[in-house]
Amino acid sequence: MFKAPENPWLVPFDGSFRRAEVATAPPAKAPGKKACKKQLRARVEELDELQRIFYAHDRHALLLVFQGMDAAGKDSTIRALLQGVNPAGCQVFSFKQPSAEELDHDFLWRSSRRLPERGRIGVFNRSYYEEVLVVRVHPEYLGGQQLPGDVNLETIWQDRYESIRSHEEHLARNGTVVLKFWLNVSREEQRQRFLARLDEPEKNWKFSTGDVRERGFWDDYMQAFEEAVRETSRPWAPWYAIPADNKPYMRLCVADIVVQAMQSLELHYPVAVAGEVAHFDAMRRQLRTEAE
Repeated sequence: MFKAPENPWLVPFDGSFRRAEVATAPPAKAPGKKACKKQLRARVEELDELQRIFYAHDRHALLLVFQGMDAAGKDSTIRALLQGVNPAGCQVFSFKQPSAEELDHDFLWRSSRRLPERGRIGVFNRSYYEEVLVVRVHPEYLGGQQLPGDVNLETIWQDRYESIRSHEEHLARNGTVVLKFWLNVSREEQRQRFLARLDEPEKNWKFSTGDVRERGFWDDYMQAFEEAVRETSRPWAPWYAIPADNKPYMRLCVADIVVQAMQSLELHYPVAVAGEVAHFDAMRRQLRTEAE
């Protein structure tokens, strides 16, 4: 089974994670903006080549899960990471407010339908984790989920963590590499990004009054993130708490982890067996004969 690459932003698996101990800004010795962009281009080139082998190898799927507060940089990070990768080998899904059909199923159903097949990179922009983040901050949403019996708010979140852990372990046992990124943005940086959406006309379309309203629940969200990340980071489905106040550094950190994870799989192009080689020889002779 896949094991998580070691990294400074790796969330421990022993339940010791505390949000107060992780930074939202890069370390003092982090590379500057230009250096980050240059290194990111190199990682994207590596990822492009790895994805080609990954697709041909056809033994694993890769699932990248992105979670974070509004304006944390999920969309731009996904775009930057995959901008040079063959689009035929990738699939991206964004999970927003669930539909009536989705609410008539268990909370893992709608994302399970979007899992990547072997050989492909799948990206979840938000995910089933919304059910222990947004829904935990707003437990009134549980009233529309058609749940059987009375909801016990003292136990439902632990029950959902257990379901998530089992789900991700099942995926890992069956060849899906799961990497989860919490883009950890500070409240002040989010405020500045919201102001930019208001002040810069080309960013107006990104602004939502609902996003500002949710800032009033900031502490509740941070508590929900801390517990969800702590309870579900495992060697086969690790969380990485990525500093998100500096976008170039954040994107480079994510790319480093993805490339390292794919390299650890020891991928290779399929090797033809003896019978196939003999068949190739016959086909080669036939094609050469046609040219004579």
